[in-house]
Amino acid sequence: MAKPRARDLGLDFQGETGPDNAITDIPGVEVGFSTIVKGGGELKQGHGPVRTGVTTILPRGHDPEPHPVWAGSYALNGNGEMTGTHWIQDGGYFTGPVSITNTHSVGIIHHAVVRWMIDTYGERWRNEHLWAMPVVAETYDGILNDINGLHVTETHALAALNSAMPGPVMEGNIGGGTGMVCYEFKGGTGTSSRCVNIDGENFTVAALVQANHGLRPWLTVLGVPVGRYLTDDTLLSAAELGSIIVVMATDAPMMPHQLHRVAKRAAIGVGRGGSPGGNNSGDIFLAFSTANKMPMPQTSDTHRSFNYINDEAFDPIYLAAVEAVEESVINALVAADDTPTVRPHGLICRAIDHGELVEVMRQYGRCR
Repeated sequence: MAKPRARDLGLDFQGETGPDNAITDIPGVEVGFSTIVKGGGELKQGHGPVRTGVTTILPRGHDPEPHPVWAGSYALNGNGEMTGTHWIQDGGYFTGPVSITNTHSVGIIHHAVVRWMIDTYGERWRNEHLWAMPVVAETYDGILNDINGLHVTETHALAALNSAMPGPVMEGNIGGGTGMVCYEFKGGTGTSSRCVNIDGENFTVAALVQANHGLRPWLTVLGVPVGRYLTDDTLLSAAELGSIIVVMATDAPMMPHQLHRVAKRAAIGVGRGGSPGGNNSGDIFLAFSTANKMPMPQTSDTHRSFNYINDEAFDPIYLAAVEAVEESVINALVAADDTPTVRPHGLICRAIDHGELVEVMRQYGRCR
């Protein structure tokens, strides 16, 4: 039976969501996972326990023709990795999937995504001088996973890519989020969306997060200092050891500089949860728009046209971005399952208790 999401618990999130309250509410966007769970007991490097995986977002689904998406990126704190961002910053777009995994698996995922692009866009890659610069991001899962065992393979990456689909998105202990810790609770994958109306036209802004950040005392939910009340089973004594990756998507037409500004607003959504962006945290954000569909520039006409929204109309979009990120993190927490630790061995990273969360939220009038 599927777990309830944050709204199902009655948490008073604002804003209208899309039909699945997920990044797949953007038409054409698909999400896939590959989850690796095996072994138990004490850590034996190379053998497990293994709690990790890969999450993949296809901005244009399984379209066999390569069509870039306009994009912008932003790093609140750069203690992490997201490949492909140099060209996003200069060129304003990227082509192909976005994949998220653990810190030590970026290389193998990058290799696999290049292979997938060569195979998927075979005719173009055979006949044109095209190159692949995939977006691959990471967060550290070494508390719950044998990260130094390098268990993620090309096969896992391809499985996530090939399984991507529209519709409801699984959350919590799934894909790249399998071994992640958030505010010292079990974290992982979360998603949410918001509908906006700009001058009579409807658009959607959505987020998917891999939440692996924060210390318990920081945790804030809808302005409520939840971490001050739910103090049992903490894992970290001083500094956080994780990060958060945020991928934002929209069907609203935006220029690259506008998408960069939307990506920056993810920092506010993360901050609403209480995190100040710790020194060890790789807080790296990407935003892309599926509007203004175009062919590969190398095979395109010289003169191009572009539709975009006036910057002066962006306040509702920024609010939607902040709210979607904020809710995505809480959805990741609510969906998660208890997971044993490997370093140190013998503890349990607990999922947040729904009843205790609701009780605290009701004390502050933020739960319906």
